Amino acid sequence: MRPSSGGLATAVSSIYQSRSGLWIGWPGVDQASIAGQEDEIRAGLLSQGCYPVFLSRKEVENYYNRFCNSTIWPLFHYFAQYAVYSQPMWHSYQRANEVFCDAVANIWEPGDDIWVHDYHLMLLPRLLRQRVRGATIGFFLHIPFPSLEVFRLLPWRRELLEGLLGADLVGFHTYDYAGHFLSSVRYILGHESVMGKITAAERVVKVDAFPVGIDYERYAGAAESPAVEAEVRSFREKLGDCKIVLSMDRLDYTKGIIQRLEAFGLFLDRNPQYREKLTMVLVVVPSRTMVGRYAQLKKQIDELVGGVNGRHGTIGWTPIWYLYRFLPFDSLVALYTLADVALVTPLRDGMNLIAKEYVAARREGKGVLILSETAGAAKELAEAVMVNVNNQEELVAALEQALNMPEEEQIERNTVMQRRLRRYDVQRWAREFCTALELSATLGQDTKARFLSVEARKRLLREFRQAKRRVILLDYDGTLVPFAGTPSQAPPGDELLALLGELARSRKSEVVIVSGRDRSTLERWFGGLKLGLVAEHGAWIRQKKGRWELIEQLSSAWKEEIRPILELYVDRTPGSFVEEKEYSLVWHYRRADPNLAQLRASEVVASLEQLTPNLHLQVQTGSNVVEVKNAGVNKGRAALRWVSRDGVDFVLAIGDDWTDEAVFQVLPDTAWSIKVGFSASAAKFNLSFPSRVITLLQEMVGR
Repeated sequence: MRPSSGGLATAVSSIYQSRSGLWIGWPGVDQASIAGQEDEIRAGLLSQGCYPVFLSRKEVENYYNRFCNSTIWPLFHYFAQYAVYSQPMWHSYQRANEVFCDAVANIWEPGDDIWVHDYHLMLLPRLLRQRVRGATIGFFLHIPFPSLEVFRLLPWRRELLEGLLGADLVGFHTYDYAGHFLSSVRYILGHESVMGKITAAERVVKVDAFPVGIDYERYAGAAESPAVEAEVRSFREKLGDCKIVLSMDRLDYTKGIIQRLEAFGLFLDRNPQYREKLTMVLVVVPSRTMVGRYAQLKKQIDELVGGVNGRHGTIGWTPIWYLYRFLPFDSLVALYTLADVALVTPLRDGMNLIAKEYVAARREGKGVLILSETAGAAKELAEAVMVNVNNQEELVAALEQALNMPEEEQIERNTVMQRRLRRYDVQRWAREFCTALELSATLGQDTKARFLSVEARKRLLREFRQAKRRVILLDYDGTLVPFAGTPSQAPPGDELLALLGELARSRKSEVVIVSGRDRSTLERWFGGLKLGLVAEHGAWIRQKKGRWELIEQLSSAWKEEIRPILELYVDRTPGSFVEEKEYSLVWHYRRADPNLAQLRASEVVASLEQLTPNLHLQVQTGSNVVEVKNAGVNKGRAALRWVSRDGVDFVLAIGDDWTDEAVFQVLPDTAWSIKVGFSASAAKFNLSFPSRVITLLQEMVGR
């Protein structure tokens, strides 16, 4: 047995044993090749704190080599042209995640936290949520999460997002990746987020950035060990007194190895003074050799190395010293210690721990790190020499700068980075993630406590049936029906109308629709029912046996001044539109690009707030809308017309956005108030979706 290579394995291996953890994973071989030895292998791995999940050769091929590394890996690293989309491969990915779910469920015990890692298992959090009730589940992605425009190319994008939202906490290396994830969740699934918190499926999921660290002291201290010093002497005897540029990576097209070799060759073309004085040590660790594109990459590397060595090499000097193999720890640290320059230039990388390991191993502080700006580590190692890996001239200039950098400057740069890496090592990364996971799980429990439980529902129904005079206040959009792209697309269906009619039929009950809709729409939809109606967030009121009346004398003359501003933002925000009501104007942006709409909404509010105080108007933001109306008009003021009546002994109010908060705030203490969704609210309870509201109303009428 030997350890796996790669950033994920390095990070996890540094923490799971110290935290009394069990590492559940694929042991790296197909099941047929170890037939009859499963128990022996399981026992050997368990002695090291590992638990194997065995996969067949076909599962390894279709799940790991194909879907994971031929679909997810290239797409998430912005190599969309390499991604392969295949339904059978997707089914293999689903099946493998189910196999992992079975393994975890079989050994999980109450009190265990589950930390799922990386793109191979993005469906697993949701599977575990359904299978292991009450578990605390975290997920961490060790590769980049791409922008929305790239991620949406994936046919199974919804399924992956829903899988990840099964976790209590979803972690990424950088805030850029976290932001891309939040945008995708909002645009594809329609879930809003506030301060990194997503409300989905009656749960709150926290999203945050946790840049993975390294075992700093291990690398910093190893440079002085006898084994490493012996390796240093051995390497130095073979390399002579040349300056050394180190390039070390797994075999992968995302690592920028080709661009690095081409730049090194160009550097030697332009700097003949380094002839026989400079050697690049190129270490390529075999990886995914069964994937065709990786075999092609290996061939390209071989040809480029041969070309540079053939063009510049002499009898006593090989410009590129090429090692295609896995290196043990002592040899690895020895090369970090020897290298004058580390060339770490991935085209795209989730983090890149090699950059951090090199800096940690520089015992005397000398040495120069050249780092690609598209590596996640670039966010933390700003003192490195940053390059755009696609700019060959910049790479050559960086090599020239690094080889001529004064020692004082090298030490100054490295000292700052070393302090940072020492403070935020892999153990702190693990602690911070696990602490955040516990807080997220607690947040989930708090949310669950506000959910209308079975016991609370029974008590509500009992009080409803015992009451002599009831008032039921119901918002419409987002409460009784889901939101639609445009207001006209959300009329009530026959079933909803029948339910409301049945609810209002009792002489004991007064049912009121308290909506932001205009009065003509409410009259057309509900005029045939014995309902109270409130239109335009309280501007218009109609008793169930009366006519429409204004809550107070209002003016609409201000519209001529406000309408051009809103129309300007319609032109600047494709997909948005203005809805005009008798005493309000509403700018809708539900169909607009979420990121652009969010920016424009802030601009709209800022522009309007400069004008509205002088016009005695108020600006309200709702669910993907900005509404301008007369000041002093709100749903709560209108609701008091019913709530304050004598003899009312049961009040229920249900709404979904902040305009309904005015209703919740005027209710008596004995009233029942329910918020649809889980954002902050004055309501006492929560329900997740309009469908749950309908179910509650059906129970109230005895269905």
